[in-house]
Amino acid sequence: MPSKRPSATPSSSSAPAPSSASSSGTSTPLPTLSSGPKTLSANSSVSDIAIHVWQQYLTTTPQRTMLLDAFMAFLVLVGGVQFAYCVLAGNYPFNAFLSGFCAAVGQFVLTASLRMQTSSSEGVSSVGKGKVGKVAVAVAGRAEGADGGISHER
Repeated sequence: MPSKRPSATPSSSSAPAPSSASSSGTSTPLPTLSSGPKTLSANSSVSDIAIHVWQQYLTTTPQRTMLLDAFMAFLVLVGGVQFAYCVLAGNYPFNAFLSGFCAAVGQFVLTASLRMQTSSSEGVSSVGKGKVGKVAVAVAGRAEGADGGISHER
């Protein structure tokens, strides 16, 4: 597999690499791949923005975080179905609706908290420079593994 990094020679960075000779005998340059993600222009459509955000989510989000996101979407669906049933069919056993809906909302909040703890965050050091920031860094430092990340057990 060819390397995606440019070679160290200065002449190769200024000119694109030629492709194999075509049938007419002239060579055409290959299009170069950009190293960064595709950027959106100021007048991009809503669908382009949505597709770009979705593609970035799929490429940059770890599998465990996607699993938590899918579970949170399921909890939103369950809460929505319970609320719609309460509105359409009536709320005769109101305690049953209330307990089911509160359980879905509570599980969503707990899962969101788990997602925040397990996702890679760079914001620990930017909490603040006061006493609270030092405590937050100290607490985060206790939970980190040997490689600097959050341990699997957490």
